[in-house]
Amino acid sequence: MTSELSFFTLLVEQGSLARAARELGLTGPAVSRRLSLLEQRLGVRLLARTTRRMSLTPEGELYLAEGRRILGDIDALEQSLSRSRAEPRGLLRIHATFGFGRRQLAPAISEFIQLYPGVDIQLQLTDQPMLPGDQNHDIAIRFGEPPDARVLARRIATNHRLLCAAPSYIDRRGQPASPDELRQHDCIVIREGDGAFGTWTLCSGKQCCKVKVSGKLSSNHGEVAADWALAGHGILLRSQWDIAADLRDGRLLRVLPEWSGSPADIYALYPQRLHLSAKVRIFLDFLSQRFAVYRSDGGSPTPAWP
Repeated sequence: MTSELSFFTLLVEQGSLARAARELGLTGPAVSRRLSLLEQRLGVRLLARTTRRMSLTPEGELYLAEGRRILGDIDALEQSLSRSRAEPRGLLRIHATFGFGRRQLAPAISEFIQLYPGVDIQLQLTDQPMLPGDQNHDIAIRFGEPPDARVLARRIATNHRLLCAAPSYIDRRGQPASPDELRQHDCIVIREGDGAFGTWTLCSGKQCCKVKVSGKLSSNHGEVAADWALAGHGILLRSQWDIAADLRDGRLLRVLPEWSGSPADIYALYPQRLHLSAKVRIFLDFLSQRFAVYRSDGGSPTPAWP
């Protein structure tokens, strides 16, 4: 059974019968025949196939999810038996965004290679997300829920998007009393992803709303936007990892502290869990511990951002 689960998982991760055939060293018809035999045995259709693409059926989604869980449990059992002998070594390729990669990930990597000198790390910083099935990286760091079932993910840090502004701006314009009052304020907008430009989704508990904001300044670079906020140019909605030190030191103040942006937890994505190497597993453990949540005053957990 596990061989069929592994076969189907690889097939979905590769994204096509042809790529799966190359990976398995088989012909395309042989892979197609093996998939058909699996579907006949299960009595359900797992993939909807056309000449150009294939997509998971609802039964295929369930088979993939539960199959990965089973394979993961088997892999975890095997690794637990040999973990004491596993020594991380070799090249580890990591994909991350510019800001988080430079300010948070690079210092973490510096610490990691001192602990594990047998590992070489190649860090690629880019604003382009890793595509499902991309085999050019071992780990990719992403904000928010994983976009596709073809990649596995591990949450390495809790993160929130917070409203903030410099004390000089608050002294000049005052604090908004509600999300709707943000429309009358200068807001610094970050252009990112496919979301509507200048529309902020804010939540307080289970209550959520969308606010259309505007201002004189916008950028596709989060650190630039944070610098503008520090200079007193307006209100910013920014990830906690980027502004935590400024909030602690009073260079920025929370605005509408009971409200925060849409969830932005930080995940490490990796193509497959089967035969997860020691270098990947131990690096993920290291990141999870380094960015562990804590709160010394007994309040709600907060990432221990450096």
